Amino acid sequence: MPEGDTILRAARTLHRALASKIVRRFSSSKLPRARLEGRTIVSVDAKGKHLLVRFDDGRVLHTHMRMSGSWHLYRTGERWQRGEHRARCVLEVDAFVAVLFDAPTVRLLSPSEAPRDPTLAQLGPDVLDDAFDPKEAIRRLRTLDDREIGDALLDQRAVSGIGNIWKSETLFACRIHPRTPVRSLDDATLARVLDRARRLLRASVASTRASRAKTMVYDRAGQSCRRCAARIEVLRQSALARTTFFCPRCQPLKA
Repeated sequence: MPEGDTILRAARTLHRALASKIVRRFSSSKLPRARLEGRTIVSVDAKGKHLLVRFDDGRVLHTHMRMSGSWHLYRTGERWQRGEHRARCVLEVDAFVAVLFDAPTVRLLSPSEAPRDPTLAQLGPDVLDDAFDPKEAIRRLRTLDDREIGDALLDQRAVSGIGNIWKSETLFACRIHPRTPVRSLDDATLARVLDRARRLLRASVASTRASRAKTMVYDRAGQSCRRCAARIEVLRQSALARTTFFCPRCQPLKA
């Protein structure tokens, strides 16, 4: 599933191409009755793992990639990299066509629905937001005191934007075992975890190749730790069996 850094990068790319442009063509297999032709795109924003296209009449196109979706941007007339049957949404403006492939979530929120939509309203502070509030994120994490930190960091109601990659990398950098209960971590430690996650995701937004080319633990099960040479391990957390990579020597589970 794309994490907050990937979604923010996509939103910025789409915003540069689409903002202030008039929609010339819109189609969606998920929204067959929606009509957006003639509307002006005001902005394209990211909120955690959600991407929002805002229009001048107050409506908001809400998309979520889950495990399979991705936005592509093409010049008008350029050949698509995937088949048209996989397109869930097509937004065309002068010179550009934005295509959403394979995403399961495509919703068009009305002006009255958008500000109080429950899916978006429940999201915790976005770790990549310039106005990120660590105190509010810690307060929300405290409501998950009985959860393991490797699981709690993925709860988008506490803090939004973090996924399996940066959860694993953050906990390694902070030398915290992923099964450590949230209640065992003081506020200063949680603040340090959030700060490291924020810095890692920001670095990834700035340079995907540089930040992901050499992960410390993610997707390296069985390989030697780059810090201590111990074997990287992998475990499954929560009822969703989410994958977490860690170094048992650098991240010991404390009693």
